Amino acid sequence: MSLKIRLSGWKDRMAGWFIDREFFMRANGQVRFLKISARLQRRTAVTLASVIGVWLLVTFDMAINQLTVSAQRLALTEQKAKIESAEERVASYRGSIDEVTKDLERRQEMLESLGDQYLGDLPQDEAQAPASANAREEDETVKTISAMIPEAAGLARLEARQIRFAEKMTKVARARTSKAEAAIRQFGLNPEVLARQARNAQGGLFEPFSGKGKDVRDPRFLNLAAALGRMDAMERALAAIPTAMPAASMMMSSGFGYRTDPFTGSGAMHAGLDFMGPVGTPILAAAEGRVVFAGFNGGYGNAIEIRHANGLVTRYAHLSGLNVRRGQMVERAVQIGRMGSTGRSTGSHLHFEVRLNGQAINPRKFLEANPDVLKVQTVAGHRADSAAKE
Repeated sequence: MSLKIRLSGWKDRMAGWFIDREFFMRANGQVRFLKISARLQRRTAVTLASVIGVWLLVTFDMAINQLTVSAQRLALTEQKAKIESAEERVASYRGSIDEVTKDLERRQEMLESLGDQYLGDLPQDEAQAPASANAREEDETVKTISAMIPEAAGLARLEARQIRFAEKMTKVARARTSKAEAAIRQFGLNPEVLARQARNAQGGLFEPFSGKGKDVRDPRFLNLAAALGRMDAMERALAAIPTAMPAASMMMSSGFGYRTDPFTGSGAMHAGLDFMGPVGTPILAAAEGRVVFAGFNGGYGNAIEIRHANGLVTRYAHLSGLNVRRGQMVERAVQIGRMGSTGRSTGSHLHFEVRLNGQAINPRKFLEANPDVLKVQTVAGHRADSAAKE
């Protein structure tokens, strides 16, 4: 009964929308009469709604088709890459077993070196995971090569193991990248911006991953290279965030932001943190980096500036003495100077700043970071140092 009442109510409302309408128009002293019937209005509305509905359906269908075609093209491209890779490998085995052996040995050495640094992070459940679809495809390729070129069977099995290893390493690299990105965000920083800065100080001769100057066409090795490159940039950016205490003193005398200027008594912006202590108190580097300034700097007095791998700059001011020189590389927590009261200062203290692209950032969020985040940073720093030494 209630449904009938509702339907009746809707019919009444629609009937109120479409009623006979009359229009009177005056032109050149004459009055003309125009009438639009409710029936004509209903037909026009139905026609218009139908046209709009058909247009929406066609547009939606075209969008779905476009997405489907894009997905199919991507799948075909990946499949083509796999087929070309398999065919090229068979052709390589036929061409020269010796050349293939050298390439696989060289690749094995590089993968083992990577494994020494990163494979320890691979969870046991992943290490013992069942064969994936890609692994089964590799097994089929091994069987094909073994049947066509029996003497290359051992090499084919070695290459299949290398590809599986590369897939596992890619998972490890992506997991570690996610951890580093999350840790960087905890500091209120943009991972992409810091990673870009970390990539700027790179270089060296190009050396292809496979022999005879050819690129590795198998997408799994390309994915591994990309994953490791991004992981390295993120971990270097995280490791270079200044989280170590900059002075052997925990007594803070002034915070970051608005304060009353100690000389004029008027409101002023304080771009850092002040730590008070006796003259000569050791001043420590808050993170590893290169000294870009060491000397007298006006109101800062004797000051040191260190640029870190992620583009951040730390400044240490009002020092009584300097232990470093411009251009010198310093490690985290090593002594770089001594506390004092030089420059615009009312007493012995350290003025500590952190800047990104010239803009001052509150250092407190770095020095009071969550212990879990600091743990991730410490591990990333050890790995970045280990990778740099390889």
